[in-house]
Amino acid sequence: MARAALITGGSRGIGLSLARALLAAGHDVAITAARDGAALDAARAALAADFGEGRVLAILADASDPVDAGRAVEAVLARFGRIDILVNNAGRGPREISQDFHHTQHPFWETDPGAWAEIIRSNVNGPFVMARAAAPHMVHAGWGRIVNVSTSRATMVKRGNAPYGPSKAALDAMTRQFAEDLEGTGVTVNALAPGGPTDTAFFPDEGRSGVYLDMLPAGIMNDALVWICSEAADGVTAAKFIGKLWSAADPMRARDDTGEPPRVL
Repeated sequence: MARAALITGGSRGIGLSLARALLAAGHDVAITAARDGAALDAARAALAADFGEGRVLAILADASDPVDAGRAVEAVLARFGRIDILVNNAGRGPREISQDFHHTQHPFWETDPGAWAEIIRSNVNGPFVMARAAAPHMVHAGWGRIVNVSTSRATMVKRGNAPYGPSKAALDAMTRQFAEDLEGTGVTVNALAPGGPTDTAFFPDEGRSGVYLDMLPAGIMNDALVWICSEAADGVTAAKFIGKLWSAADPMRARDDTGEPPRVL
């Protein structure tokens, strides 16, 4: 069944690849970008050329701003008449702290508080305000998917990786907690991670070529996302899937969560 999806940070890299995957699966797709309107327009034009003008919407909006989040959801409803899928992909990485993060480990006490706040605003507050705006419509419809793009557990606690790592740990906790709140509504909440460094602008060019030699393609999570957003995944919630481990024959093989009661450390 065709659905309507909203993907934040969809103008390039992983987000753009995820948009292509959902469009290829038959869904209508809206993408957002916070700052680069030119890149957003170029992405929309490329997607529309391949999948049709009527199936693609581009929205210049800051996914971490509550007003913009509500405006983005309303734009999707106005264009497609529904919102079934939210992919929280937009986020800020360690480059906000230091361009040489892949070479030099910077302790947390050297982190600029403004840069710290920006990463938390984007990676933690953003998925919250977007889900807050979209979830009521999904609950009303009795079906929905919220997918949070996360990272590995090792990255979350990696030395010198604050606040990016802790922000994604918070996102994993939010995924599980939001799923609890939505239990029984038909709306599922899951996390999705690549399974390693991906070949995107998240890493500087030097880092991509000189540090991470076996980078994953930007589309490493595409197939897993399409499955999560299908009726085949009804009832699968509060789970975390790893794109690198994906197997269409055995989707559960890609799960990285244990299902155990939550604990801290």
